[in-house]
Amino acid sequence: MTGAGGKRWAALRRRLGRPKGSDVTAGMVTGLFSIPEGMAYASIGGFNPVAGLYAGVLPPILGALTARTVLMVTTLTSAIALTGQSVLREAGLDPRDAGDIAALTLMTGAVMLLMGLLRLGVVLSFVSNAVMTGFSTGIALQIITGVFEDATGYRPDGHNQLLKLWNWVTHPQHWQLAPTLVALATIVVWAAAHRVRRLRATALLIAMVAVALVAGLLGTEVETVADIAAIPASLPGFTAPHWGAMPGLIGGACAVALVALAQAAGVAPSLPNPDGSRSDVNGDFLAQGVANVGGALFQSLPAGGSLSRTGVAASAGARTRWAGVISGVFLALVVLILGGLAERIPMPVIGALILVVGGELIWGKRHDIALVLQTSKLSAAAMAATFLATTQLPLQQAIVLGAVLSLLLYCAQAARQVRLVGLTRDDATGAWSTAEAPGHLAPGQVTVVAYEGTSFFAELPHLENALPDPAGARDGVLIVVLRTAPGVPSSAMVKLLRRYAATLHAEGARLVLAGLQPGMVDLLRRTGLTRELGADAVLPAQPRIFAPVDQALAESRAWITRREGEDTHDV
Repeated sequence: MTGAGGKRWAALRRRLGRPKGSDVTAGMVTGLFSIPEGMAYASIGGFNPVAGLYAGVLPPILGALTARTVLMVTTLTSAIALTGQSVLREAGLDPRDAGDIAALTLMTGAVMLLMGLLRLGVVLSFVSNAVMTGFSTGIALQIITGVFEDATGYRPDGHNQLLKLWNWVTHPQHWQLAPTLVALATIVVWAAAHRVRRLRATALLIAMVAVALVAGLLGTEVETVADIAAIPASLPGFTAPHWGAMPGLIGGACAVALVALAQAAGVAPSLPNPDGSRSDVNGDFLAQGVANVGGALFQSLPAGGSLSRTGVAASAGARTRWAGVISGVFLALVVLILGGLAERIPMPVIGALILVVGGELIWGKRHDIALVLQTSKLSAAAMAATFLATTQLPLQQAIVLGAVLSLLLYCAQAARQVRLVGLTRDDATGAWSTAEAPGHLAPGQVTVVAYEGTSFFAELPHLENALPDPAGARDGVLIVVLRTAPGVPSSAMVKLLRRYAATLHAEGARLVLAGLQPGMVDLLRRTGLTRELGADAVLPAQPRIFAPVDQALAESRAWITRREGEDTHDV
């Protein structure tokens, strides 16, 4: 293959990479996890458990091949299942009808594709690290609390995850002996295997197989996959969606997509790409959209980036996107060939290993949490608020709250960081140096200050208070360097400059603006401020940073000289 086609093929091969031996193990482990997890999640959502099983076949393959977050596993999660159930119920549709499920999954995929094409992932770039840390930690806690019943046979009450955690820890008398011992044995075997460097990548698989085998040989009475549903010895077949149901699912599909994308947003910060490449939120939106559109036609429930399943893959040694591909392929083979054997996997084994994965995710966040706590009280408060919201509110509400908190945090920090810096020039060398901005404008002299800020309206009161007092500053000139201001500042900035210029004029002084971006120069011209200040008082930015400041200084000194001459003539 030569020419443009050959280059595209080479680029595709570079992006996909080559599978490593650890990816095979990780894919096998993740595929096995998808059997009980997928079926259990579908069951709690009121769906056919087999639809949850099939959500681990095609969606992970399509998602892994197209995602920009290399290790992200796209599949069903408990939050997606519960949200999907609510959406179908409100639309008056049957959650066990394959056509209705296909319609919801297809609509969800279409919403994700549209969001990716419109590059709406930029919204998540405004979510601060503090908020994302709280969100990711909250999701990890949800992963843990979701398997308490599997691991110990006790389902704690509570309207939020923290209360469930408290009730589970403080009521060990309700833990059932058999599942608790199986879960404990699983954790012990995992810990022992994990301590051996050569076995670390396969520790999850070793623990799963070893404990499941022993429990089966001993005839231990615990819940197994077979208690959820039988695994059919067949691959998912084509399912046509009910097209007539789609108009009533538009709003619901947006809700499911938001929950799925919100969960996926926590994957990249928690598990960066091993190859050092950058994740791309919009690319991940598109990948999840492709996974859902493909999965919808083959009996899959809606899917999204799963932090728990990605954590399983990473813990099992995943290094490339092929781990996700292998997980879907391996699951398909197990369903075809070893479905009866997979039905014997004890649920306490899966619950215990999910506890391990969730614990590792939270432990991996400790440095981020410490960094946020050390940064500022506002950041720490935003992190804590997002964490609490994620553990107590529906995920779509929690991510919206996190975005609002991020915006408020940005506004507060921007307003506090604005400042004026004094600039002085050595006439012998022409070099500029910084100094403290003066509190009062000296008469008959040129004062130069540089503005550092974003011109956001919330910071302008601080800026106005920082400007030198012009009282008695006859024949004085204040040069304000606005090079760091955005090309189009807020309208409040224009009002502030006009007001301050009028005050200076009343005192017989002058305002000069230097280093302006083209957009700001145009705005001042359109609003008439250039005419009020004088065309020579609005100097655009130049390639040489201090060129407009040097020009403003020379012209201002000349202006003062002319003013002094006029005053002498009048006398």
